[in-house]
Formats: sequence, structure tokens, C-alpha cells
Amino acid sequence: MILIYPPVAKPSEPPAGIAKLCGILNQHGIKYRVLDANLEGLLDLLNTPPVSLDTWTFRASRHLVRHLASLNHWNAYQDDGRYRRAVKDLNRLLEMTAQSSHVRLGLANYEHEELSPARSKDLVRAAENPEDNPFYPYFRKRLTELLEKEQPSLIGFSLNYLSQALCTFAMIGFLRREWLGVKLVLGGGLVTSWMKRPHWQNPFKGLVDHLVAGPGEVPLLSLIGEKGLKGCRKRRVGEDHERPNYDSLPMKDYFAPGQILPYSSSSGCYWNRCSFCPERAEGNPYIAIPVEQAILDLHHLVGKHRPVLIHLLDNAISPSLMKSIAGHPPGAPWYGFVRMTRHLADPDFCLALKRSGCVMVKLGLESGDQRVLDALQKGIHLEEASSALKNLKKAGIATYVYLLFGTPPEGITEARRTLEFVTKHHDCIGFLNLAIFNMPIYGPEAQQMETKIFYEGDLSLYTSFNHPKGWNRPLIRQFLDKEFKRHPVIASILRRDPPIFTSNHAPFFCDGFHISDSM
Repeated sequence: MILIYPPVAKPSEPPAGIAKLCGILNQHGIKYRVLDANLEGLLDLLNTPPVSLDTWTFRASRHLVRHLASLNHWNAYQDDGRYRRAVKDLNRLLEMTAQSSHVRLGLANYEHEELSPARSKDLVRAAENPEDNPFYPYFRKRLTELLEKEQPSLIGFSLNYLSQALCTFAMIGFLRREWLGVKLVLGGGLVTSWMKRPHWQNPFKGLVDHLVAGPGEVPLLSLIGEKGLKGCRKRRVGEDHERPNYDSLPMKDYFAPGQILPYSSSSGCYWNRCSFCPERAEGNPYIAIPVEQAILDLHHLVGKHRPVLIHLLDNAISPSLMKSIAGHPPGAPWYGFVRMTRHLADPDFCLALKRSGCVMVKLGLESGDQRVLDALQKGIHLEEASSALKNLKKAGIATYVYLLFGTPPEGITEARRTLEFVTKHHDCIGFLNLAIFNMPIYGPEAQQMETKIFYEGDLSLYTSFNHPKGWNRPLIRQFLDKEFKRHPVIASILRRDPPIFTSNHAPFFCDGFHISDSM
């Protein structure tokens, strides 16, 4: 069996979903290989001479080896100019290498001029013409070598982002053409979202043998079947938890100053009440690993891998897990998404989080207007949010605040209240993420709106709508570009955001973060 993580996604840390699959396969003694084709493919393209050598591209090519080395060491992250130059130069090389393929390619981006990942017919077309993909020379050679050596009966792809879809199907098309006897399985977050659409019908019959929605551990074992499990090590009593395993992944090769350890203690969201939430629209239940087990996992994995940073992937880290981490520090700096709850309004709790190694929290504030928050059922009170930001600042924990503009209850007046809230708390906000609202196409709220096509395609996950306050996307962009981003204190915050890698690298730029903290 071969598990593949396809291009393109940020190459800063190993794929957590595949690591979970490796955990259960190890517990059953099943042999497998892992291919991070995203990391390998990007590195292969970076080492391919670009089509055009203008001044910028020539300079970037000349410094390629140095840039790659600098992003794997701490020095670049201590020099903001050097870091930005390295990231932008590498991105430029990818752009110019793919220029002849009608593709806009970068370290975290893949867009085709004609093909859309939201149209199944375009994905099938990508599979029918794999040689048109800029990664084709890499994956033709790599997959051929790997399949000749391993002779697998099953190959699984983990497809999580739109930026991976066209490349995934190009690889599938190549395998279907050259290796007819191999079963192809497709799972991951994006596939789950597709399959959770009402009236879903599989448009990839004859191309993909099995599609998997949700966690893939049990379906994968089912596909292997009794014959495949025969002779494998039996699970002992109490072995009902699959601790992720990263041994088959190139942990030291990712674009980071040391190993980043991604870990998820839950799927779904424990709050699960926000309007327009994709998790709610898809009906994904909240399933959490027992807190005690999560702590054991973190201690075991940190002791084994000695990461410079733990990335907690939960949609929102539960207060109970935060309390447990505060009492049982994992032994490495960590960050993740948390809700603005009353716990963060307690300065002692924030100090305890800091002592446990918390360097940054991501906060989905969304709006600085209380009526908007109430209408969205966010469960956030601005007074508590204000206290949380101030307490986190005093504790020395950086904040990466997410704002969402253009939700149905928001107009220009409410958006300006968000502007006012941010400027008032600018000294407590480390980084900002500004997004324009996309309405989940099959969410319950969409049925109450006058909607229209947003992304053309049978796999679209979002829909456009007529805003009840006339606050449409061009007006929102105008407000953001000409008013919000131009405020001096907000502009200063936005300039701090690491290019391309954004929140994945932001902890390395937080005051007080040192690699030695985790060694």
C-alpha cells in the first residue's frame, strides 16, 4: 500500500491525516509506504531551470540553495528581510517554472487558466491529460520507481485543499493509464465536503475505485479486508486509539527551522452553533480523544521527535484540553485555534497557558460588532474578548485574529465598528487575517437567501447571495482596501504577517520564541 499527499499545500509541516493512517496501519502490522509528493514535487520544480530568466528570477535561481537552507535554520527567522526575500524568491521560481503550463503555481497555490477544481469534468480532463501538469516529469519518474519496487495493490490519496485537486487527478490519471491493476482510493477533507453535499453522486466512477468521507482509518482497514489483514499483528486489549505516526515522513525536510508536529485531538467543533459554519452545514459530529489520552500522545510524540513547535489542529481547542495542557505541559512550544471564552478573561489562566509553552493562539473574532456576533451565534461577548486580548498580551502570548467581512447581518456601519475595535486593541493583536464571507451552498441559512452562482461547477461548496444590506463583495473590497487596511495601526499589523506561510510560520516571529525553548 502507498499513501500519497499530493501538491500543492504549504510545505511547512507533515500531513497530519496521513500520519493518523500510519498509526493504525502500524498497530495492525500492515506494510505501507508514504510519499509526500507535495514536498518532493515542489523541491523538484524548484531545482528545474525556469522558462524565463528576468532579473528577479535569475537572482532567485542563483540563491536557491541558500534560500532553501535558510528556511530550515533559525537564522532566517531572526532576520525578517532575509526570511521574506527567501520565501518570495522561491515562490517566484515556481511561478516562472510553471509559466508554460497555463498554471499559476506557488508554495501554497495552484490555479489553472482553464480548469477548475470545482468542476468534476475538469478534474477528469486533468486525469486524461496528466502530461500537461507541471509536476508530471516528477511524478511519472517517482511513481514508476515506487510502484515497480513496492508492487502495491492499493494507493490512497489524501486530498484536503482545492489547490491539490488538479494535481491529484493528474496523478490518478497517470496511474490509471500505466498501472491498471492497482486500486485507487481518494479521501481527505475536500473529498469529505464533496460527499456531504445533498444528492451527491460520484462523478469519478471508472477513475477512482473508492471515495472516503470523514476519518479514513476504519474505511481503509475495511478496504484491506480480512485477506489483507491475515497474518498481521493482532491489536491488544486497550489498543483502541491510533496515535499518529510520523516515522515515514521526511520530518527534517519541511520548510521550517526544525520539526513542526501537527496533532489533532478532535474532529468537528465542540461549539458547533455558529451560523454559516461548514462543519454544521456538512453535519460533521464533534468527536474528541479523551483529554488524558491527548496529553499522553503529546508527551510521547514530543519525546520521540523533539519538535520546535506543536501545531494543534482542532477547529477549536476545548477548554478542558487547555486546562490539562496548562497542568501537564507537553515539553515544546505550541499554538492553535481557541475560542474567545471566559477562560481567557482570567489572567491566571493565560499565564498558565504561557508557562505550558503556548506561544500563539488563533482567535476567530469575526466581528467587532456585538449584534453581528449575536446574529452569527458566535457565543462571543466583546467585553470578554477585550479582556482576553489584554490578558494574552500581558502573559506574553501572541494573537492571530481572524475577521470575517460581509456576513448577512453586517453592513458598512458594523464593519466600521470592527475597525474601531481592532484599532482600540491594536497593541494586543499580533497578526490579522481578513476574509470575505463565503456562504456554504447547502447550509440551512442559504435556503433563506436569494442565492446565485459563485463558483461555477458541480463540486462548488459556496454560493453567492444578494446581501440584505446591499453590502456586496466589490463594496467590501473597497472598504478593506481604502479604509480598513490603510489605517496606520492596522497597516502595521498586516505588515508583520509572514508571506505565503502566514499563521504556519507566525509563531517563529513572536516575541520570546526561541528554538532552544523546545530543545
